[in-house]
Amino acid sequence: MMHKIAITLAATAFLAACQDTNVMPEAQDGRALFMQNCAVCHGEDAKGDGPMARGMAKPPKNLTLIKVRNKDSFPRARIMSVIDGYARSDMTGPSMPEFGALLEGDLIPFDSGDGIQTPTPRKLVALLEYLESIQAER
Repeated sequence: MMHKIAITLAATAFLAACQDTNVMPEAQDGRALFMQNCAVCHGEDAKGDGPMARGMAKPPKNLTLIKVRNKDSFPRARIMSVIDGYARSDMTGPSMPEFGALLEGDLIPFDSGDGIQTPTPRKLVALLEYLESIQAER
């Protein structure tokens, strides 16, 4: 019995070591996170019309228009600050809830546009990549 447990532990450790933590998350990686954490307010299409939005005094923003509202630029640093919680104290109206699970897991290098690679939770980067991928065109 102990032999089987040792083999199972060794196999698990081997598989964990094989994961490439240098592979950057892509938009599809963030879509599931968005559906789990954001869609209830922002809606499945991210247009601010989720089931919880109806009961809010100030509806959630349409997240497909971030780039349009910013003169055809996606402000990666500012959006990361909102989803990671650093900029939430500046928000007016009901604030977004904190999503501690998005801060868990491995850190990957993230460049918000300033050329500096900052260790950032993989899930936050995946969510940012998804938001950037759903931006409406002018």
